Amino acid sequence: MANPVASKILAFDVFGTVVDWHGSIAREVDAMGLGVAGSAFALAWRAGYQPAMQKVRSGELGWTRIDELHRMILDELLVRFGISGLDEAGRQHLNRVWHRLEPWPDSVEGIRRLKARYIVCTLSNGNIGLLTDMAKRAGLPWDCILSAEVFRAYKPDPAAYLGVASTFDVRPDEVMLVAAHHDDLAAARGCGLLTAYIERPLEFGAVHPKDVSPRPENTMHCSSIAALAEALGC
Repeated sequence: MANPVASKILAFDVFGTVVDWHGSIAREVDAMGLGVAGSAFALAWRAGYQPAMQKVRSGELGWTRIDELHRMILDELLVRFGISGLDEAGRQHLNRVWHRLEPWPDSVEGIRRLKARYIVCTLSNGNIGLLTDMAKRAGLPWDCILSAEVFRAYKPDPAAYLGVASTFDVRPDEVMLVAAHHDDLAAARGCGLLTAYIERPLEFGAVHPKDVSPRPENTMHCSSIAALAEALGC
């Protein structure tokens, strides 16, 4: 296997790996006083994420950005949770909570350190506008924002992972995917990328801790992005 230090590009999954979607959404929903538990609403919203993207992958829907898929899921959830008092402006504001997700405490500094030696970019299913708004608000110091929107292919489609290598004109094994999700990392490895697993045990909240045990198939396993920077000598 290639030496991970020889990687040129570190491509980051974003939702859950770099930013805390559950905590951020739960806090905003609770603050809005909608009469529902913010944690339950956040979990239900995220649960609709993969099924919505699958409609695009299968051809049931044409290419549809995550902002629009999030809105489709949100409208269904408002009915399911019995929330009837939210007007269109309120729905639009709530849907854009995904643009306002807070970074994990180590993310900004860890990425900044890695940026000194590597090209650091996103590889997210989030659309470009969403990722740009998030980065601007949170101070995430990306060199480049890449999205499934660029490749018109949602992960785990190989076009997304190989698209990073193509964008920077490097071999797939010169790209390392950094993610908190083993399925994402497995798909990247299938395309020849190196992989770094980041532990995010509280991604789904304190009540639903994740198993973050190491898996030998990953190139690296780190407790945080800051720990990844340390391991890579940054």
